[in-house]
Amino acid sequence: MTPVLQEIILFSLLPVFTMILGGVIAIVKKPSGNVRSLILHFAAGVVFSVVSVEILPDIIKENSPIHVVIGFSLGLISMLLIRKFSEAKEGQEIDINQSKLPLSLLIAVAVDIFIDGLLLGISFMAGSKEGMLLAIALSLELLSLGMATSTELRENKLSKFRTIGLIVMLTMVFFTSAVLGTTLLSDLSPNSLEVILSFGMAALLFLVTEELLMEAHEEQETVWHTAIFFGGFLLFVILGMVV
Repeated sequence: MTPVLQEIILFSLLPVFTMILGGVIAIVKKPSGNVRSLILHFAAGVVFSVVSVEILPDIIKENSPIHVVIGFSLGLISMLLIRKFSEAKEGQEIDINQSKLPLSLLIAVAVDIFIDGLLLGISFMAGSKEGMLLAIALSLELLSLGMATSTELRENKLSKFRTIGLIVMLTMVFFTSAVLGTTLLSDLSPNSLEVILSFGMAALLFLVTEELLMEAHEEQETVWHTAIFFGGFLLFVILGMVV
């Protein structure tokens, strides 16, 4: 096992743990909308910081505009298609012993964290520091996602055991895609890596603007919500300097 693979396995377990933790927290005590909004704002600031401070400079350094355009366009198109597919599945449910299994939710979450896992694997290819910072950022995102998924499943009358079981299965999707992101893409040429990193940049920006902040803004905005977004951004700018 290569050092890079060992590193990705170790750091991909952090988001896995936080998503399960978020699910457990939501079962024990459902978090308020305000708390979840604060977490989402902070996670959005962190992810945006990782993109602008760590990933973007690596892309610019290669000075290959054509490959950047190709990768960025593919990333944006892919995320738009995923959203369209998820919306088409919205409302689909399966009856399980008088409970409802929301397929649209599970498909959307599975696709989301599969992309997140791939991005984490790709980030470690760009450098250990980039991968470590993104792992921490995704841990915050998956903490909130675990809370939201657990809450939704419980509202559909799934038992606590089934709820946690489904969340664990979803985390395995993330872990598997993170490993695949490293192993399958490890021998890419510089131009191909430029395309992949640009793809990841577009996907992460989509995650921030169209998912994290959209969900965060479902709650009433205060100065603290705005401040924590910029606090998350600044924190990881500083970490990028000192790590």
